[in-house]
Amino acid sequence: MDRYIADQIITMADIDSRPIAGGAVDVDAGRVVWVGPAADAPDIPGINVHHVGGVLMPGLINTHHHFYQTLTRAVPGAQDQELFDWLVRLYPIWGELDREAVYTSTLTAMAEMILSGCTTSSDHLYLIPNDSSFDDQVRAARAIGIRFHMTRGSMSLGRSKGGLPPDHVVQAEDEILKDCQRVIEAYHDPEPYAMLRVALAPCSPFSVTPELMRQAAKLARTYKNVMLHTHVAETRDEVTFCEERFHMRPAPYMQSLGWVGADVWWAHSIFVTADEIQMMAETGTGVAHCPSSNMRLGSGICQVREMLDAGVKVGIGVDGSASNDSSHVFNEVRNALLLQRVKGGAGAFSVREGIDLATRGSASVLGRSDLGVLAPGMAADIIGIRLDTLSLAGAAVHDPMAALLLCTLQGVDFSVINGRTVVRGGELLTLNLDEHIARHNEIAREMVEKYPKPERYKLV
Repeated sequence: MDRYIADQIITMADIDSRPIAGGAVDVDAGRVVWVGPAADAPDIPGINVHHVGGVLMPGLINTHHHFYQTLTRAVPGAQDQELFDWLVRLYPIWGELDREAVYTSTLTAMAEMILSGCTTSSDHLYLIPNDSSFDDQVRAARAIGIRFHMTRGSMSLGRSKGGLPPDHVVQAEDEILKDCQRVIEAYHDPEPYAMLRVALAPCSPFSVTPELMRQAAKLARTYKNVMLHTHVAETRDEVTFCEERFHMRPAPYMQSLGWVGADVWWAHSIFVTADEIQMMAETGTGVAHCPSSNMRLGSGICQVREMLDAGVKVGIGVDGSASNDSSHVFNEVRNALLLQRVKGGAGAFSVREGIDLATRGSASVLGRSDLGVLAPGMAADIIGIRLDTLSLAGAAVHDPMAALLLCTLQGVDFSVINGRTVVRGGELLTLNLDEHIARHNEIAREMVEKYPKPERYKLV
């Protein structure tokens, strides 16, 4: 049993909860068993006491990512493009993925997220060429120690059939559904405190058929706590595509397929109307908000303020590392806060709402009632941040909670996931980063050098 003592404990028990000064968190068997002022902590013989200092708070939760894209960050020809041209440039490169590339890129993204405060992450891998496998993501997650929501992504609508991706990176739908069932039965843990869960995630309206969407939903709903995830209403091009091909806007199209409900979360959802936001709230459909990617690709600003006011579940997502070029979850929350203020004014979104977005909000989006809060009975996912750093100087003495978002946080000093220490003194304990980065860069260079020239997207 372990006790962690810090200058401040941010519990996130509710959005208005104030930090506990001189607080302590007791952990046993991967769960929080006590939280409160250290002076009031129970006397437990033999407990391991850790004076970690700074701030302790719940680990951040990332609801949308594409780990494999760490291999194609800042690629020439995809630096200044909007989504469809960006995808057309990168699809052929991603078609070179193999098992080592998937494993290595997954570790890269996970390491960056853990060091930035993330303890639970979803990922959306939607193409698996060259015998690459979702099994390699599981192997990486278990090695590095992150809590992982793997979404079995897919693309079935190639360019010859009116889709956006080239034909050689899509799969047959019967093959997709068969492997979806395999992945669920091999890896999904539906119980509380699960370290690994599986969701089904046909990629987008422009890369899969309506029938695959329906069949994936039917399959997922035959299992306990298997959720559904996809991209919805990310760009104006997607709206045009859906209107021309399906004669509906993206959100009503999803509703027509049965892709709404408490077991569904959409990525982005920028181009939704007030009526569609109300529908999302009424059905319990969640949203992964990805502000950096939306800015990077010039897609637009998600209506987070309106969604939250309507009762929509909203969590934070860093999105793909090639449309964000970073997997820094605290930075993503900071950008979410700033972008809502650009849209609605300085009072439109508060620091506490930002932290809530990445803790309780993200946990709700992923269907996790055991994450996002430091309280007895919750999973022991805890991060610690030093307050005596250069980037927080002059801020932490006034309001440590605000300092975490209004200043630039370099990374976390301490991280416990499921009761296991994975970061200490700002160092990741579960991966040799120097060796790993060198191999990652070799793979990235080899993949990109095969496709030096970009193509252009044409809506047909």
